[in-house]
Amino acid sequence: MRVVIAEDSALLRAGMARLLTDEGIEVIASLRDATEVLEVVRTSRPHVVIMDVRMPPTFTDEGIRAALDIQKLGADTSVLLLSQYVEPTYAEELVRNAPAGTGYLLKQRVGDFEEFLSAVHRVRRGETVLDSDIFKQFVGSPREKRATEVLTQRERQVLELMATGLTNGGIVNRLGISERAVEKHVTSILGKLRIPNSGENHRRVLAVLEYLRGLRGSRTESAHAPWSLAP
Repeated sequence: MRVVIAEDSALLRAGMARLLTDEGIEVIASLRDATEVLEVVRTSRPHVVIMDVRMPPTFTDEGIRAALDIQKLGADTSVLLLSQYVEPTYAEELVRNAPAGTGYLLKQRVGDFEEFLSAVHRVRRGETVLDSDIFKQFVGSPREKRATEVLTQRERQVLELMATGLTNGGIVNRLGISERAVEKHVTSILGKLRIPNSGENHRRVLAVLEYLRGLRGSRTESAHAPWSLAP
């Protein structure tokens, strides 16, 4: 695997490069800002770009903009964004525009190298990887909590793992339950939340994000409307 790292923190940049190199992953470029990323992707065709969301010169959204430009290149390069804070809008924009092979993690996950390395390999395989804290932020308000009260405790656990991009097999490994049980829970969740059933992993993540985003939007549009799962 060939990887590009774009991160303004020299310490974190060097640390990730060392960890990845020790795992046999080739780091072909290590950059401190987003301005050179597109040219490197055009000329070197890396498998994965690992990039900070906020980078010089303005430290606002240079990383997300560069990631969206990479997706437009059609270079078969996956993107794993890192952020200091949970920013659901950026995560949704990245995933919504990606054909596949996309990830958004909090920087603190780099400290858990097994989780970080797993995310790198998963986006390389074309999967969608979202930090679990993004899901928790989406469902953090009382209104969203009422929405998920239609789910059992186990179904809420499965929904959270679905939102991070795990396949049914990944959920089996994480929760230690049978694949048949996971399939039953997923079918129940999709039915209760009126999410169209799809076997495609990327579309399933999008469906979850779309559902949760819709809940937040409905609160703004009609602050006094009664809660309903009906379309």
